Amino acid sequence: MITDKSFRLDGKVALITGASYGIGFAIASAYASMGATIVFNDISQELVDKGLASYREAGIAAHGYVCDVTNETAVQALVAKIEAEVGVIDILVNNAGIIRRTPMLEMDAADFRKVIDVDLNAPFIVSKAVLPGMMKKGKGKIINICSMMSELGRETVSAYAAAKGGLKMLTRNICSEFGEHNIQCNGIGPGYIATPQTAPLRERQADGSRHPFDQFIVAKTPAARWGTTDDLMGPAVFLASEASDFVNGHVLYVDGGILAYIGKQP
Repeated sequence: MITDKSFRLDGKVALITGASYGIGFAIASAYASMGATIVFNDISQELVDKGLASYREAGIAAHGYVCDVTNETAVQALVAKIEAEVGVIDILVNNAGIIRRTPMLEMDAADFRKVIDVDLNAPFIVSKAVLPGMMKKGKGKIINICSMMSELGRETVSAYAAAKGGLKMLTRNICSEFGEHNIQCNGIGPGYIATPQTAPLRERQADGSRHPFDQFIVAKTPAARWGTTDDLMGPAVFLASEASDFVNGHVLYVDGGILAYIGKQP
């Protein structure tokens, strides 16, 4: 039977990587509202401090740590520290990521590797670090922040699309290998989300018209709008809760319908 309790996260420890702001912060806030204890990391003390201030302002007692999620030794140490200071991680959200918008012929191999390292290798590294604790508990939730680029290609994002496509398959393989331990690994594929990072793409032009990219996204989205970080909260809670215990290896696209839509006839 489904009840309100099925979606509660009371007593759960949730690690959301790169959650000082943006999508990660929104997901962490949703988890906190459902009773979870929030742990996050970021790449520098400055970002962690800013994140902690934002959580305090929101009334959330979060735990923040500095860690480079591409460094396996550092991640193993981070997880051990969290387990000692906060508790065994019940929910992992692999949210930390970067993008380089560079035409393929202009992109250095080093830049390509950097995107793959942060967006694909890091989720492997962090998942590997938390899985033993989840296996010992006999349950756990891993949620990978995928992308519409897990399914689509677009000019200038070859590295990002390659990484997110790989992350979709990593999601399915974690499901395949650890499902028998009552561990569910799923993904969320956000559409175009209105965040401070995308704000320049939504600014009105000097003549009052919409930015060309803004027009493009709205025209391609059946919902006829950009998504908000709030739109990701419900799906993230569902995939972290007991309500999704038989959902595994799935990517839930929160995109306003873009992937289902061929677009209007010119």
